Amino acid sequence: MHTVIRTYAGSGARELFDLLEKRTPEIESLMRGVQGFVSYTLARTADGGFSVTTCNDKAGVDESVKRAKDWIAENAGSIGASAPAISEGTVILHVK
Repeated sequence: MHTVIRTYAGSGARELFDLLEKRTPEIESLMRGVQGFVSYTLARTADGGFSVTTCNDKAGVDESVKRAKDWIAENAGSIGASAPAISEGTVILHVK
């Protein structure tokens, strides 16, 4: 399995997460459609938030990053949020 963490902070990040929270059913559907989807978490922080996507392989994680970027460009481009910091890697342990 492979995981990616997208961290959003700075200008527009809080507003972006306000919008994401209002549209969680749409975001869930978007991420569940990723090939090899395993799990998705969206969490708010004091200055924005982060998402964690786990897929069966790196191709799924790469697809999730593209879908997130495209969704934000299409639905939240006017917010002006900075691009996220992205960390990704191979899963060592995944507990449900």
